[in-house]
Amino acid sequence: MNDRRGITLYLHVHQPWRLRQYSVFDTAQRHDYFSDGHNPAQNNQQIFHKIARKSYLPMNALLQKMLRKYPDFKLSLSMSGTFLEQAQQFNPEVLESFKRLVATGRVEILSSPYHHSLAFFYSLQEFETQIELHRQAIRRIFGVETRVLANTELAYNDQLAKWAENHNFSGVLAEGWDPILDWRSPNYVYRPSGTEKIGLLLKNYRLSDDLAFRFSNRNWNGWPLTAEKFNAWAMDSLQHAPLLNLFMDYETFGEHQWSETGIFDFFESFVGCWLNNPDNTFYTVSEALSAQRPVGEISMPSPVTWADSERDLTAWNGNDLQSEALRYLYDLESSILSSGDESLISDWRRLQTSDHLYYMCTKWFTDGDVHAYFSPYDSPYDAFLYYMNAIRDVRWRLSQQIQA
Repeated sequence: MNDRRGITLYLHVHQPWRLRQYSVFDTAQRHDYFSDGHNPAQNNQQIFHKIARKSYLPMNALLQKMLRKYPDFKLSLSMSGTFLEQAQQFNPEVLESFKRLVATGRVEILSSPYHHSLAFFYSLQEFETQIELHRQAIRRIFGVETRVLANTELAYNDQLAKWAENHNFSGVLAEGWDPILDWRSPNYVYRPSGTEKIGLLLKNYRLSDDLAFRFSNRNWNGWPLTAEKFNAWAMDSLQHAPLLNLFMDYETFGEHQWSETGIFDFFESFVGCWLNNPDNTFYTVSEALSAQRPVGEISMPSPVTWADSERDLTAWNGNDLQSEALRYLYDLESSILSSGDESLISDWRRLQTSDHLYYMCTKWFTDGDVHAYFSPYDSPYDAFLYYMNAIRDVRWRLSQQIQA
């Protein structure tokens, strides 16, 4: 057991294949759902290049610098298969820069569903297929094995932990949500309910969200956030605990928090500030699970995620639009897979990406603002219509194949 205070930094890298404005008149005529050269909000190539310029390339360069400068600096990443596809197709230098990070041996890659889907809750067989597709891609591209599971949007329940243990994962990541933790702290390793060997790492959402959501908010009482201030908060959080799990989207750096906010300079200063104390270190997720024994058991019978104020699945299945889309999507599974048509199967799996459902959310207030920020469409209803038109066309293609 390690007695050094450690930060487990986990960054999630993902880009969906956004649907273009696919109208009912396109069905049975055109099958190019995921490309639009005219509307920048839905042009996957343009969006990828913009985020690569603002986030991926400068942040990877900074991480490389930190890894060279500080032997104790480490981090963990998850990368969706749809992100990897776009990096290979649109900007291979982005992928090469991630390869350089992983080659240091101090950047761990986690396992996740290839298509960033919520398949675990709708089709276990499809979930297992996507986990294996993702592991194969990570093995092929980076030459490493994945040992810890981070499900899409940290969507987690007790059944997921049991599945992970049965499939030889050493740990799972989840949200450290107050109603689940009650009086307990997220700053420890826990044992998932019903398991014997696997560990559970819980996101410290307060300190994570200070960076991911509040960093540039001038109305926040913590603004401006300096490295020294955040270091003091981190130290205070670990007065009686060993582990601070900072989990967030990779695009926090440069995209959600623009370079002009000072996020890159802040991050560089904070890493240095934290590691100036010899009692402090950074862990990969596997190292954190090895360094600390579970202090107790955590049970999450119902799904918990890191999204929205409810921290449940309602960001993706909370209204009739989303429920209808999910029903049509997974009703197709048997027929699509039986078809053996790789193009159909690929499109169906891209339609499973959770972002499509996220864009259909009709929540109000702060949650609604966040959904609108990420959506490339004018309204949730537009997102639903384009999506269902694509589903109709997939069904038409399937019927044509059967008739042939």
